[in-house]
Amino acid sequence: MLLDIDNLRVTFSTADGDVNAVNGVSFQLDQRETLAIVGESGSGKSQTAFALMGLLARNGRATGQVRFDGTDLLGLTPSKMNKVRSNQIGMIFQDPMTSLNPYIRISEQMAEVLTLHKGMSKKDAIAESIRMLDAVKIPDARNRIRSFPHEFSGGMRQRIMIAMSLLCRPRLLIADEPTTALDVTVQAQIMQLLADIRDDFGTAIILITHDLGVVAGFCDRTLVLYGGQIMEDGPTDPVFADPSHPYTKGLLRAVPRLDRDDDELLTIAGEPPDMSRLPQGCPFTARCAYVQNTCAHIPPELATFDGNRRRACHVPKSEVSA
Repeated sequence: MLLDIDNLRVTFSTADGDVNAVNGVSFQLDQRETLAIVGESGSGKSQTAFALMGLLARNGRATGQVRFDGTDLLGLTPSKMNKVRSNQIGMIFQDPMTSLNPYIRISEQMAEVLTLHKGMSKKDAIAESIRMLDAVKIPDARNRIRSFPHEFSGGMRQRIMIAMSLLCRPRLLIADEPTTALDVTVQAQIMQLLADIRDDFGTAIILITHDLGVVAGFCDRTLVLYGGQIMEDGPTDPVFADPSHPYTKGLLRAVPRLDRDDDELLTIAGEPPDMSRLPQGCPFTARCAYVQNTCAHIPPELATFDGNRRRACHVPKSEVSA
């Protein structure tokens, strides 16, 4: 097992009180495995990743345990955590234009990673950076490495970010909305690139996304978050074919389909909960079409079924699946 997260909680202190962004999330990840974390905006997806990486905002704090290869990351000093981030865990952020420094050539930004964390000479770092740009299929990498970020398209900038995250050969790669704002053709190319990286380098991948279509074609397992809590977790194919939680079912129904007879856009009624005032019971209670009397007052247990699936719901699975 590469990653073991147990009862992770992330809280932000604000002038209006504490905001509970992640509330008791637990999951595991094996080497070479791809895990999708899905849910609406504000469900706790990115904050789970930032807590894992030690990149929470200053007013945020994380509790619980995040074991990476047996080491609890939450207990590391900043300097030791920086070594883990540089050599063991890589991250691709949402917007490559804001993640890359617009005033510095790509060659300088990539070489800095290797000179700082691997102790390479500038010449060797540039050579390795070119090899990595070739690996992510940047055309004419030897010449284009000296370009500035704005001289590349959005898809090419995303490839550069992926190349930078792989320079130190991390064992785990976290991709936070890696296909945001890209057209569908480029999205497919980026996802194929990530699949190649997984196969060629043996890298485990956590994919944070809203795009369930991308998840269906790429990820081994899917973790569904809502209100900072796990609603459902399991192998992707069974989760998509037979969702066991009303929220998962609502997310899948909301995906536009070409085989749907009408033009109606299906949505989940209502709004996500206020994370500073979460309900006493299930956070999905106010929006759930299957709500029962116990839902508003008693938090559902995250129970295992079918051997390798989990769900947190008071409603019998047979009613949700019907």
